[in-house]
Amino acid sequence: MKEDQLHVKAPGNWMNDPNGFIYYKGEYHLFYQYFPYGLQWGTMHWGHATSPDLVTWTHHPIALFPSKGYDQNGCFSGTALEVQGQLFLFYTAVKYDVINEENVHVIVDDRFESSQAVMISEDGYTFDNLTSKRQIIPPIVDSDLGDRTHTRDPKVWMHQDRYYMILGTKTRDQQGKLLFYTSEDLFHWSVVNSYTKPGLGYMWECPDMFSLPDLLTDAQHTVLLMSPEGIHDGPLYTSHAMCSLVSFQEESCDIVIPDHLLMVDYGRDLYAPQTNLDAAGRRVMVAWMRMPLPVEKPGENPWIGMMALPRVIEVENEHVYFRVHPEVEAYFKSSIAIEQIDYTKPFQLKTVLQEHEILDIGGYRVWLEGGRLHTDRAEVFRGLDQYDLQFQTPELQGECELNIFVEPNLIEIFVNQGQYVLSNVVYDLKAYVSYMGQLECKIADV
Repeated sequence: MKEDQLHVKAPGNWMNDPNGFIYYKGEYHLFYQYFPYGLQWGTMHWGHATSPDLVTWTHHPIALFPSKGYDQNGCFSGTALEVQGQLFLFYTAVKYDVINEENVHVIVDDRFESSQAVMISEDGYTFDNLTSKRQIIPPIVDSDLGDRTHTRDPKVWMHQDRYYMILGTKTRDQQGKLLFYTSEDLFHWSVVNSYTKPGLGYMWECPDMFSLPDLLTDAQHTVLLMSPEGIHDGPLYTSHAMCSLVSFQEESCDIVIPDHLLMVDYGRDLYAPQTNLDAAGRRVMVAWMRMPLPVEKPGENPWIGMMALPRVIEVENEHVYFRVHPEVEAYFKSSIAIEQIDYTKPFQLKTVLQEHEILDIGGYRVWLEGGRLHTDRAEVFRGLDQYDLQFQTPELQGECELNIFVEPNLIEIFVNQGQYVLSNVVYDLKAYVSYMGQLECKIADV
């Protein structure tokens, strides 16, 4: 079985959205969208990795694969819930209306239907795709409610002895929409409410909602994460992970989303975040990093797609913070000189950046200008100028304290203890770090 350190990477071939992230029976389970037959998006399966600590990950055999009439063309994104010791995996099942005779893994003219299904596992390792699946919400036929094709990504939770589900869909006039369902037994579901808001894209993917206290006040907040499609904020990626504090009444599922949402990550490669509670009860997020090209190295299976570092979500003064998980922080123990870095392995950099100072990490440039953190990956992105190459955070208040995690294909910058995060996929980092200021460097003590 393949093992990953810190970042979960596709074990060969294609990976995208995280699925079913959960702390279950003493370890973390992370499932993910997986196409095991090639380096491109195709018929979705659920890959499976586990970790005792969110740092060291072990890959296991495929958990979910198409096996029913309703999911014959893909087991798409969803979430996990522990119920009386069993692991319930909720997912979106896809069935094509017409088969592409030249390539059965390619959709023809967006002609398919989506339904919601569940798979039950007794132990988190045994998955009977033939007898343990059940369709729980059939394809939508009422276009006033939602879309037959584009309704997906169930998030399920329990509140006061009832189960709730949120789904992303869209309206007939191409506006993103949320659907809320309730159930008493996890198998029979009824619509409770819906919500739409113009101007936030044409489809709302991967919705996730949870409650968090404000660390600096007595307030309790509801945080919404979702990934709207049709948010035009770059030359190529038009779908982005966004977050906001929202007004939400749990029993009625009445929700109000404000006009302005924040980016989950200002590097704009991160997508489809999903959260759950860790062993200590903290709200932890995992997310997919979009990659335009596969990574190919001698002796390894080519792969494309990886996960960002696990991040703890907290709220301070009504601002959502994304902080590197303390297990990850504790992994980097040994201080070393810059000249001693092994650039084939992960390392951590810390500094306080001053206005107009430039930190150059192997060709990836970081600087502070006009109170905003800026980055440029043009020199380490293989000439892919059709993608975003330069990025910036919103204006910072006060100093610019950076906590940076570097590995050969990903740089993640936590600004001011998670006030903002800016992460970028890279391909061609050179073996140097150049900076005139004070710089602390750490590596794993293994």
